[in-house]
Amino acid sequence: MNIGFTGTREGMSQHQKEQFVLKMIELSPAEFHHGDCEGADAEAHDIVREFLPHVKIVVYPPLSFRRRAMKQGDVIMEPEGYIKRDYRIVDSTDYLIGAPKTDTEQIRSGSWTTIRYARKTGKPHTILERQ
Repeated sequence: MNIGFTGTREGMSQHQKEQFVLKMIELSPAEFHHGDCEGADAEAHDIVREFLPHVKIVVYPPLSFRRRAMKQGDVIMEPEGYIKRDYRIVDSTDYLIGAPKTDTEQIRSGSWTTIRYARKTGKPHTILERQ
């Protein structure tokens, strides 16, 4: 199974990190795909490397270097605009895990845009509660 990830650039809460580890262990993925932004993407990358070192990491960097985490994955895709990149993550995976900044849906949020796209396409997904 290939897992996609989207999250806030402000980083995950401790509760989200704990839920993320448990969900990743439950799903036992072969690949983990993320958008290489600072915050939650970088944290998720490091967690996967620590707890699931056998999992192949695929990085989808944004065009802008301003918020890039510069994580070294096993595969690094060509940089793309934020929304196109986020949709590609959803389209390239079997399951999406979201770690948004808020538990309520926001209109101007990249994480929530990605989650809405997963819903629209019928992609199975989990939203990690912030608490």
